[in-house]
Amino acid sequence: MSLSGFFRKQFVDVIQWTEAGDGVLAYRFPMQDAEIQNGAQLTVRESQRAVFVDEGEAADEFPPGLYALTTRTLPLLTNLRHWDKAFESPFKSDVYFFSTRQQTAQRWGTQQPVTVRDRDFGAVRLRAFGTYSYHLERPVEFMRKVSGTRDVYRAADLEPQLRSLVVARMSAAFANSGVPFLDMAASTVRLGDAIAAELRPAFAELGLALDTFTVENLSLPDELQRRLDERIGMGMAGDLGQYARYQAAQAIPIAAANEGGAAGAGATLAAGLAMGQAMAGALGGALGTPAGGATPAPGAAAPVDPAQTKFCHNCGKPIARASKFCPECGTPQA
Repeated sequence: MSLSGFFRKQFVDVIQWTEAGDGVLAYRFPMQDAEIQNGAQLTVRESQRAVFVDEGEAADEFPPGLYALTTRTLPLLTNLRHWDKAFESPFKSDVYFFSTRQQTAQRWGTQQPVTVRDRDFGAVRLRAFGTYSYHLERPVEFMRKVSGTRDVYRAADLEPQLRSLVVARMSAAFANSGVPFLDMAASTVRLGDAIAAELRPAFAELGLALDTFTVENLSLPDELQRRLDERIGMGMAGDLGQYARYQAAQAIPIAAANEGGAAGAGATLAAGLAMGQAMAGALGGALGTPAGGATPAPGAAAPVDPAQTKFCHNCGKPIARASKFCPECGTPQA
């Protein structure tokens, strides 16, 4: 490089990054045709980390603070570059900033039902969704495995991979939690803790730390939900015999309103017969007469034959049809 070309180069004396918006995890400081001045100022703000990369190899990492870049503040990079002890010449290196603040309100959910094993129902397919939050804990590990050399890496770029991790470990967490599906509505916190315990090692492998994990809702596919509703309804019905009689009584007004149709006539007849039998049984019990026309017990009064009986015009007592006078009041009879 000619002397004039050297002087035309840019020398960087201030290195810093202020986030322009939410969701940025990694940002590469622009170093196109520029070298860092000896003694340049590096500013790393709270919720940030800075990493120097030389010829593709991560060197020094800086926590929040203000640094003057010298051989003392860049020991690893100085060793990689084999600078002389004076460290007078400028140097070129890639500088990456990483946001370590919490990425909140990240949503997860199952696009398709996930099959899990439940102790009450056996194999169950369920859907679930909720939220989680995390932060970047180890920048160098994250850069090596996730962000690489991209100029900007956002949380939205990472979201599909994290959602897949959640779904993959949800089945194991559900089974290990020991909470049956019917109790899940009251135990979503417990289930969320179980899933979080399964997820934390997977997040750590990417240089992340899982902070919170919540389960907002669990649901079954429509066909399974209908089966569950039927089972709940059977449990609520209790005595099925009483429930059937109640349903028959409820059907009488409906059938009467549709008595013009054949189905309505059949329903009316069936309901009427059932109600008539019930009323006959009740009346028979009240009068002491056995249902079904059973023979009276010995010693009981013989039933009156309606064909051989008439009533007195005066007192109304039953008398034999051939009688000319009432045996009770003596009134002549026609």
